[in-house]
Amino acid sequence: MLTAFAVLLSVTAVLAYLNERFFKFPTTVGVTLAGALASIILIVLDGLGVGGARGWAAGLLQTLNFTDFVLNGILSVLLFAGALSLDARQMLKQRVSILTLAVLSTLISTFLIGFAAYGIFGVLGLGVPLLWALLFGALISPTDPVAVLDLLKRAKVPKRIETLIAGESLFNDGVGVVIFLVIAGLAGIGDSHTAPTALGALTLFVKEAGGGVLFGAALGGIGYVMLKSIESHAVEVLLTLALVIGGYVLAASLGISGPLAMVVAGLVISAVKHEVFTAHTFEYVEGFWETLDQVLNIVLFAFIGLDVLLTNVTGPELLASAVLIGVSLAARWISVVIPFHFVRRREGYGAYTVRLLTWGGLRGGIAISLVLGLPDSPYRSLLVTATYAIVLFTIAVQGLTIMPIVRQAVAASGEGENVERGM
Repeated sequence: MLTAFAVLLSVTAVLAYLNERFFKFPTTVGVTLAGALASIILIVLDGLGVGGARGWAAGLLQTLNFTDFVLNGILSVLLFAGALSLDARQMLKQRVSILTLAVLSTLISTFLIGFAAYGIFGVLGLGVPLLWALLFGALISPTDPVAVLDLLKRAKVPKRIETLIAGESLFNDGVGVVIFLVIAGLAGIGDSHTAPTALGALTLFVKEAGGGVLFGAALGGIGYVMLKSIESHAVEVLLTLALVIGGYVLAASLGISGPLAMVVAGLVISAVKHEVFTAHTFEYVEGFWETLDQVLNIVLFAFIGLDVLLTNVTGPELLASAVLIGVSLAARWISVVIPFHFVRRREGYGAYTVRLLTWGGLRGGIAISLVLGLPDSPYRSLLVTATYAIVLFTIAVQGLTIMPIVRQAVAASGEGENVERGM
């Protein structure tokens, strides 16, 4: 395990260096594309009979177990760090729009993509059951906070829009995982205690989501009390790290949403950070979490890139994946427009906000980890291929073009930081 991680970390460092030194792409985009290119090179070398390169890469990824690595490993750190870096007080002011989008948009997108995928698979003769198609809709609908937050830091969007996009991304990640688990239970996948009924699904959703939010608030409160009583930056870093790792493990054992708990805990600490930290200690704590966030961000997307082309696919699977890229983008737009209708006048967002939310809706490690965690079945390969295609498209195409779209939209509005007036 240690050897595999050492190899991955070394490869990631080289890819990140090459990107930063020569290409200057946003880190998320550059490392993902470099990882995909590395995969292509490995496959070509393997086809030429050079050292079993593809088998070596596949063995490396199997050793690390991507799903455990993300869902039961670094996800808690990434979500807490992302929430800690945001302005929690500003998010509280925009809580209605953020939560409306995080819940309604994810639900709408899940069913739009799920039913569309069911039809597309049927037309192409791939024969995927409806619940598996809905499972695909659930895993691909959440926007990825790691990808989005990395790009927002570079895009210089107005503060309220940045908070909206980042807040929705953080919360819909947790909501999406809960929806995925509910549908997996209905499909007979996963833990046997999940009741395959509508009432059981609703109960699980309430327990996972509501329990995660309440538990995260409790963790944040405990952290507040402990951090406020000391002034040692080393101990404060240790306390926040223990809160995240220990809290995530405890949430999993309680059967509630760890991702939502970490988001809420991070926001609670963010809201009181000027009370519990001195300027000196906060510099250390913030620096630690920013550095850890960036390093794990790079490792995560290198993992995706190295994994992305190691799955054998068929022609119909490739065609279905290509069509589903367009379907997922259309579903993202529809799922934003509908709930946004209820909040735009209340909080006065600008005319370009829907476009930014749509094009900035990148998918990433969450979708990949969920799909790779599916059990072996006749449908797994198809869902893996379609997920990879959508993730690569959002990171490479949308990720490379989101900043020009932001600059054009802001320039066209002529309102600078106040562009969020009037839809």
